[in-house]
Amino acid sequence: MPTEILMPALSPTMEEGTLAKWLVKEGDEVRSGDIIAEIETDKATMEFEAVDEGTIGKLLVAEGSAGVKVNTPIAVLLEEGEDASAAAASPAPAKAAPAAEEKAAAEKGYGGPIGAPVAGDASPAKPTPAKAEGGDRVFASPLARRIAAEKGIDLSGITGTGPRGRIVKADVEGAKPGAAKPAAAPTAVPAAAPAPAAAQAPKGPSADAILKMYADRETTEVPLDGMRRTIAARLSEAKQTIPHFYLRRSAKLDALMEFRAMLNKQLESRGVKLSVNDFVIKACALALQQVPDANAIWAGDRILKLKPSDVAVAVAIEGGLFTPVLKDAHQKTLSALSAEMKDLAGRAKSKKLAPHEYQGGSFAISNLGMFGIENFDAVINPPHGAILAVGAGIQTPVVEKGEVVVRNVMSMTLSVDHRVIDGALGAQLLEAIVNHLENPMGMLA
Repeated sequence: MPTEILMPALSPTMEEGTLAKWLVKEGDEVRSGDIIAEIETDKATMEFEAVDEGTIGKLLVAEGSAGVKVNTPIAVLLEEGEDASAAAASPAPAKAAPAAEEKAAAEKGYGGPIGAPVAGDASPAKPTPAKAEGGDRVFASPLARRIAAEKGIDLSGITGTGPRGRIVKADVEGAKPGAAKPAAAPTAVPAAAPAPAAAQAPKGPSADAILKMYADRETTEVPLDGMRRTIAARLSEAKQTIPHFYLRRSAKLDALMEFRAMLNKQLESRGVKLSVNDFVIKACALALQQVPDANAIWAGDRILKLKPSDVAVAVAIEGGLFTPVLKDAHQKTLSALSAEMKDLAGRAKSKKLAPHEYQGGSFAISNLGMFGIENFDAVINPPHGAILAVGAGIQTPVVEKGEVVVRNVMSMTLSVDHRVIDGALGAQLLEAIVNHLENPMGMLA
């Protein structure tokens, strides 16, 4: 019988996406592992591979369609011997709920913004197991099986993210040889009790009220895409739920600028050019190793301390931003960090990053110095414990040994989650970062 191809969940937080492009047409034969479509999530454009073999009988969703819910049928796959009439008899995908039903569903905890906590439900949805209900068979695509066999991976312990829990290529690529890739075990976070009415912050004007307020002014309405909605939801959550506090320090960059010029001259033949930001990344990674208690995240009902320095770096793109993560940054050379950062930033701007490349980390860097911003306060990206806001290096008069001299001074602000890091601990972390920046040769040791 015909098989429905469902809209995939390409990241743990994906609830809907845009079917950007079909790479097949009705009547095409496909094999497991063939790329059949490009799907836009809130953060990236990703390729979607076929799980089963057969013939594309019907495309149910037109390319360019936005807001397609996960697990919505998007196409019909015919088995050998079936014809297009079987596809035509397939049930049409369910229509979107009317506005009133959507509002009621949202009040019950469904259909909320991507990445936002679900109201009234402390338990995240459990992933579908890859095993059949009545036996030990593992459902996996042939491509995933081949990769697993080559890497010596046991598929029985891997949770599939494909349709109906099937293990696909992406599930096995990151698994370690000889062991199953551990499934994520999210911690249930108790729902916060509503604040008393007297303590609740007053709400701003409604959307309708705002539209009426500006009815006599010339305006242009900009629809929100998935990325903008996600950024709005996450940052609103961050400012409302994370107890931010701020620590400020300045670093003198004269020694770093001289050292950077010397290294760039040596690396010129290899096509490598180090930026100040590369040194900032390395300094933060080493500081997190020196102050390990600050290398931590908030996990709802506990604190998780990380051993590696996985540093996220904000990258501005059209319509929003990404925070790709440089994993094990403390172990990498400056030139390796520079090359990796250029690659991640380039693919971020074309929305080609995979979810594992921009999720995770314990610490983030936001550098607006290249735009001439001298200092600013950044918003923590949950579940990170801190974020460093980096300003421009400015020629500044400073007093040294009783004399006024001009130095290249860079201002930094560390935004800290007080649930994870206390004031003294945050001060130690920021001091370690400054020491590395002012003594850059030590970063090569």
